[in-house]
Amino acid sequence: MNADLDFMRRALFLATRGSGRTSPNPLVGAVVVSPDGVVVGHGAHERAGEPHAEVHALNEAGPRARGGTLYCTLEPCSHTGRTGPCVVRIAEAGIARVVAAVQDPNPRVQGRGFASLRARGIAVDTGVGEEAAIRLNQPFFTFIREQRPFVILKAATSLDGRIAAAAGRRTPLTSAAADRRTHRLRATVDAIAVGAGTMRADDPLLTVRGVYRERPFVRVVFDRRLQTPASARIFSTLDQGPVIMMASAEAAADPRLAGPLQDAGAELVVVDPAGGVRAALAGLAARDITSLLVEGGAALHAAFWDAGLVDYLHVYVTPHALGAEGVPFAGGRPVPLAGLFDRRVEPCGPDVLIEGYVHRPH
Repeated sequence: MNADLDFMRRALFLATRGSGRTSPNPLVGAVVVSPDGVVVGHGAHERAGEPHAEVHALNEAGPRARGGTLYCTLEPCSHTGRTGPCVVRIAEAGIARVVAAVQDPNPRVQGRGFASLRARGIAVDTGVGEEAAIRLNQPFFTFIREQRPFVILKAATSLDGRIAAAAGRRTPLTSAAADRRTHRLRATVDAIAVGAGTMRADDPLLTVRGVYRERPFVRVVFDRRLQTPASARIFSTLDQGPVIMMASAEAAADPRLAGPLQDAGAELVVVDPAGGVRAALAGLAARDITSLLVEGGAALHAAFWDAGLVDYLHVYVTPHALGAEGVPFAGGRPVPLAGLFDRRVEPCGPDVLIEGYVHRPH
């Protein structure tokens, strides 16, 4: 069993190679071990539409896979999508045993891969490294089970819990080290979201800088009244990814508001106010967006928090004091940073990053 866990840890490490590139597919790693315990193949799913991790590992192993064990961080698929079923390739390679960390929640798989392997006479063991595998693919699991993106709420606060000196006032708080860490986070998610107030106050680019990103980066602006000016800097970066404006039906139908923004390159999406941010997330999921970084401001943070749609918190506490006139984080709602699951505290220059899951990963 210790050997199984060691090989699975290697597969989990390999899976991270696809970070920021496989969406809407999961991150998957695989290792092939010969009957005498030697690693003869390894692989990772690197891009959606390309071969799965198991295929890469089996191709590298070649005939040495016969009679061996395949370690995989997620249940092998048994259906034909953009690639063929992995269970067929596994059986053809002569694998005798498959060790998988966790079952795939996708209804097209969801136990069928395991059943197909067993029907072909291949031994199957599951649950090895399960907790780590679940954490690895929380965005994918949330996307499949809840039909919405996994939501990371990111904020920078002062020591007294404020995110700005006053409403509408641009207030830089984080250090260069924290900013670099933020761009690394942006590079791993599908999309970023801000509210209309942040657009007006900060005029942000909302791009990934200083870190390589292979795929387009979707920028989402929650601007019900379409108050963002067509001259906003974000429209000068359309080569980095689309800009989606979440608007009311009335604003989207007003050519004086919608026309200039559409001419600037914005895609307008009408959101039913009765559905709130949950309806907006469903629309993003329909675009295969599996993870969303919500960066601000206070009203948008509060809306996501009140709707129970925050999955992960990423909060920088900075060595500033903004006083009672400052804008409170999440509109003053009690956000339990001390009660996060898998909580991590990390210094970033003079700032401190506190991050963790709002709910236990499952």
